[in-house]
Amino acid sequence: MESTTTSPQGCMTTSSSKQCYATPSPFEEKIGYYRAVRHGLQIFVSGTTAVDPTSSRAAPQVLYPGDAGQQARVALDECIRAVQALGGQGAESVVRVRMFVSHPDDCMAVGEAFSELLGRASRPGIGAAATMLVVRDGFVDDQPVVNDDDPPEDSQETAAPGEGKGKGMMRPAEHRSKYPY
Repeated sequence: MESTTTSPQGCMTTSSSKQCYATPSPFEEKIGYYRAVRHGLQIFVSGTTAVDPTSSRAAPQVLYPGDAGQQARVALDECIRAVQALGGQGAESVVRVRMFVSHPDDCMAVGEAFSELLGRASRPGIGAAATMLVVRDGFVDDQPVVNDDDPPEDSQETAAPGEGKGKGMMRPAEHRSKYPY
């Protein structure tokens, strides 16, 4: 997925050190948010699904339909790229991940994908606190089965990975609603 670091009007100001990262995701364009935003030393990554960046804004499509593990890999990979694009080291900079899964049967596949990319045994310096939640009412869109979201922590660099099976993007668990924003 080709992505760009942007400084559109309203994102980069002289009074703050705010940088934005955007991808060709039809959801970003349609809803009007950024994949990630850096403010000071923290990086905030939006909930991310395995959306096909070449799909239309009117009818976004998901990559790997029905394959929670592959969707999670795509989503987590995109989150890591966002962290790197905004000056983070990548997986080493991620401190917390929230994974939202629409089907309980997919939890192991999503967990394996997390372990491969962000698990503490994957390589030295990697490891993050993680939570996986099953969202019984689904997501905004019916195609994805996983969504990853990582609210920031107090640290030098914080990232939030996310992709998955479900019906679209969700807010962090304590703020769950049927609306993506």
